[in-house]
Amino acid sequence: MLAMLLRRVLLGLITVVLVSLIIFAGVEMLPGDACTAFLEREAQGQLLENCRIDLGLNQPAFLRYLDWASGALTGDFGLSANGHKTISEMVGYRLRNTLLLASCAMLTGVPLALFLGIVAGLWRDRSPDLVVSTLAIMAMTIPEFVSATLLILIFSVWLGWVPGIVLTSASAPVSEFFPAIFLPIMVLAMVMTAHILRTVRSSVIEVMASDYAQMATLKGVPYWRVVFGHVLPNALLPTINVVALTIAWLLGGVVVIETVFNYPGLGRMMIDSISDRDLPVTQAIALIIATVYVGVNLTADMATMLANPRLRTLHTRKR
Repeated sequence: MLAMLLRRVLLGLITVVLVSLIIFAGVEMLPGDACTAFLEREAQGQLLENCRIDLGLNQPAFLRYLDWASGALTGDFGLSANGHKTISEMVGYRLRNTLLLASCAMLTGVPLALFLGIVAGLWRDRSPDLVVSTLAIMAMTIPEFVSATLLILIFSVWLGWVPGIVLTSASAPVSEFFPAIFLPIMVLAMVMTAHILRTVRSSVIEVMASDYAQMATLKGVPYWRVVFGHVLPNALLPTINVVALTIAWLLGGVVVIETVFNYPGLGRMMIDSISDRDLPVTQAIALIIATVYVGVNLTADMATMLANPRLRTLHTRKR
C-alpha cells in the first residue's frame, strides 16, 4: 500500500515537472520576450539590454528554466515585467482571495450536491428526482457569465440585497469581502452542485440495484438501514474523484466569475497579466494552477485507495 502511494506521489511530481516544461517552452516560443512586450516602442538599445539583465533574459533558455524552476520550489517566481515587482508578493493576496472564494463555494456546493444527489437517486423517476435533475441540467447548460449576469440583475439591481461587483482591494482583510462575494459563491456553487449531484445520483441508483442491497432487502433489513448502512457508504466512494476534479476546476476555472464580478483573485490577475503581456506573471500563475490541480487529484486518488479496501486488495494480488 505504501509503495502504491509513493508511486502516485512520484507520478504527480513528474507531471508537475512536465507541466512546468510545457509552460516555460510555450512562453519561450512566443514572439519577442517580456522586455519587448513591456517596453514596446522603446525596446531598443541600452534600455532593452538593462531590462533583459534585470529579468535574466540574457542567459540561455536552459539556465533560465533551471533558475525559474528552482525559485518556484521556494515560492520565488522572480520579477514581473511591468514595474519589476516581486511576483510572489503580487500573487500572494490574489491566491488567498481565490482560495477564499473556492472554499466558500465548496462548503456550500458539496454538501448540497450530496444531499440532492442522494434524494434524486432514492426517489428515482419520481417528483423529487425530476425536479432536481431538471434544475441540475439547467445549471450545467447555462453559461457561467449568463447565470452571473442574471443573479446580478435580480439580487443587486432589482432587489438591492447585495453588491453586484466587488470593490474591495486585493490586500484587504478577508472580512471585508463579505457580503460582496455572495453572488460569486452562488454561481460557482450552482455549477459544482449540478456536476456532483449527477454523479451521486447515478452511483446511488447503481448501488441500490446491486445484489447485496437487494439481498439485504429480501432478508427483511429495514429500508433506511440498507440505505445508510450499505448503499451510501459504497455509493459515495466514486464521488471522491468527481469532487476533487470540481475543486480543482474551482481554482483554475474561476476566471470568468472573477472577471464578471471584478473579484481580485488569481484568475482576474491572469487575465490582466495577459492583457498587459506580463509574461512572467502569466507563467507563474499557470504553474500555480497546474500544481494545485495535480495536488488535488493526487489527494483524491489517495483518499479513494485508503477508503476502498477492494483497491488495496487488488494491488496486493497484482504484486
